[in-house]
Amino acid sequence: MAILLEYKGLTIDFQQGEGPAVRAVDQLSFQLRSGELLGIVGESGSGKSVSCLAALRLLARPAAQYISGQIIYRKGEQELDLLQLKDADMRKVRGKEIAMIFQEPMSSLNPVLSCGEQLVEAIPREEKKNPQQAKARALALLEKVRLADSERIFSAYPHQLSGGQKQRVMIAMALAGRPKILIADEPTTALDVSVQKSILELIKQLQKELDMAVIFVTHDLAVLAEIADRVLVMYQAKRMEEGPIEEIYQSPKSPYTRSLLACHPPLDTWLNRLPTVPDFMGDAPKYSSAQAARKALAKPVPVYQPPEGKPLLEVENLSTYFPKERNFFGQPKSYLKAVDGVSFSLYPGEVLGLVGESGSGKTTLGRSLLRLQACQADKLCFDGHDLLNLSPQKLRKLRPQMQIIFQDPLAALNPRQKIGQAIEEPMRLHGILPSKLERRKRVEELLEQVGLSADQYSRYPHEFSGGQRQRICIARALALRPRLIVCDESVSALDVSVQAQVLNLLLDLKEQYGLSYIFISHDLSVVKFMADRLIVMQNGQIVERGSSQQIYETPKEVYTQELIAAIPKG
Repeated sequence: MAILLEYKGLTIDFQQGEGPAVRAVDQLSFQLRSGELLGIVGESGSGKSVSCLAALRLLARPAAQYISGQIIYRKGEQELDLLQLKDADMRKVRGKEIAMIFQEPMSSLNPVLSCGEQLVEAIPREEKKNPQQAKARALALLEKVRLADSERIFSAYPHQLSGGQKQRVMIAMALAGRPKILIADEPTTALDVSVQKSILELIKQLQKELDMAVIFVTHDLAVLAEIADRVLVMYQAKRMEEGPIEEIYQSPKSPYTRSLLACHPPLDTWLNRLPTVPDFMGDAPKYSSAQAARKALAKPVPVYQPPEGKPLLEVENLSTYFPKERNFFGQPKSYLKAVDGVSFSLYPGEVLGLVGESGSGKTTLGRSLLRLQACQADKLCFDGHDLLNLSPQKLRKLRPQMQIIFQDPLAALNPRQKIGQAIEEPMRLHGILPSKLERRKRVEELLEQVGLSADQYSRYPHEFSGGQRQRICIARALALRPRLIVCDESVSALDVSVQAQVLNLLLDLKEQYGLSYIFISHDLSVVKFMADRLIVMQNGQIVERGSSQQIYETPKEVYTQELIAAIPKG
């Protein structure tokens, strides 16, 4: 196969203020061949996205500094160095020769333009001589990316579409110029496993249909097992190893690659805790392979024993409805049944997993349980207290015992507030510890407990990685000494290596403090590792429940079987 794109010793630095430059890509070299799907894998900060954005010259200058190297694009007999092209020539490459699907479709799509308007914008000028022709081409693109209701999607705004639908619109926009190379930058991160599977299948199918070369960027090696021909592994701005997907999986040469293979919760083994990257690195690594790590950390298949005593949380026939249509006077005509007649109990020290696709009602249920969302129920009791009939004052006194860790830690933290103050604030509001000095000492202890250091007290959220920010949110939840924590998709957007560290931390804290968790996720492999019992939700209702072992090994409902089948098997 002919070489379409070649990186030759690419080195990129980022200048941040007056401080020293940060090396984002260090002497990176690799080739992309015609019709090939190359996977680039590594943690956040490894240089994956930066190296791909460099090919389209989308890095902001002067912060981004190209120190050395070339990116050669072969167009027929021509060899174009993309880093040296004039801006006018570069505009001819973007979209028509090389196109990109970005990680977050909601922030990549314009919220005030319909999807059809944005898709028409991406179509080359010569293919949209009149509005009818442009619309016909846009509808054809929507159908190509398997959006059946193309007319509705064309007229819809981004907020009216699901995550998977928005990502398909982004793929359609990338295909509008009939590119030779498609770069997909984390296109399935934080999507449901079932939606993720459909997007992976779509990209692979389009690659073959259109004879494109694809660069697929991800932090999860298991995802690449489904689609990639070759894999390039990056770590701390450098290439660690490269090879065919089978070779990387069966005999990885780099300790870092072995750690990535081991970090993801396995489907066929029950573990006490997950291996992490440090277990494989350094002069004296704990484990030599993913298999060795899982063997050392394996535990017998858990047999669920119903807890004795009174439940900590009792829920009977809980429903949460949202108005869908209103009449002329603003009164609701119809309702969206986000949660519809849900009943269950949670016992002290237990982890209950809530799984289902986006829109199944998981998050709404979690917020309703904590009275962060108005709801109706025959019974909603926490530790014997009737949450539905408590006065605001009594509910406020009970609030410290029920906490939540949100999905997006950056959005959950005030960017103008130092992280020490963010952790201390709820303690001050609820009168925990009498003096500021004692609270400060408690915050420093919490930072140490979640794997950070006390001297980071005065830093701001933007100075931390995603995994560190999630640890800060965990520390803030622990500050009030809760008995119940709702973890709402709290690891879904994290690297698999960071995800493993956070999951281990949550289990350690559960044992240390006797916590109970309601663990919400769309990823059954993660919930299987964490939970004692599972509840599977679809369309606001519980469709299946049972122990983790029972649900995973002998699922009764077709919906549950499909969720399990969609988990990447890497």
